[in-house]
Amino acid sequence: MSETKKKHKPAQSQFEAYFRRGTELLHEGKAAQAAPLLQKAYDLQPDHVDTAVNLSGAYILTNKFRQAVPILEALTTRYPDNPAIWTNLGAAYLGNPILAEDADQRKAIAAFEQALALDPIAPNVAYNIGLVYRDRREQEQAIVWFQRALQVNPDDRHAQRLLSQLSQSGDPTPSQ
Repeated sequence: MSETKKKHKPAQSQFEAYFRRGTELLHEGKAAQAAPLLQKAYDLQPDHVDTAVNLSGAYILTNKFRQAVPILEALTTRYPDNPAIWTNLGAAYLGNPILAEDADQRKAIAAFEQALALDPIAPNVAYNIGLVYRDRREQEQAIVWFQRALQVNPDDRHAQRLLSQLSQSGDPTPSQ
């Protein structure tokens, strides 16, 4: 066996162990524990799309939105037809909705719309766009997007509630 193959085999098994365990933790809802393992896997194989998507998801779930953005932006150039990447990028651009600035909101909307262009029934994407428009106090747009969310998932109680509030009250302010 060549020296290159000997070195490659341990690195590959390390990658697989980090990726597998990090992904398991992410699926268990333990994003904070998953992120360092997925980062190690990503460092070993930055071109592995599933690792990059999972790492960006872990960053988003742990409110490290700015760390997710460059990973996802790179993925959009390599995999422009993947709606999950665009959905995650929208969430990363938006970050904390309460603190999001106009430019961040606009980039998030554009990324979410790209996800829907690729997959018109992508889960929760129309709802997320509705939330952004609600936070921007753009009531008509929020209503349109919550209606679209209900077309995708008629049982979405959150979209039903927000659509009802916006339609009845005319008040686009967020309520708790």
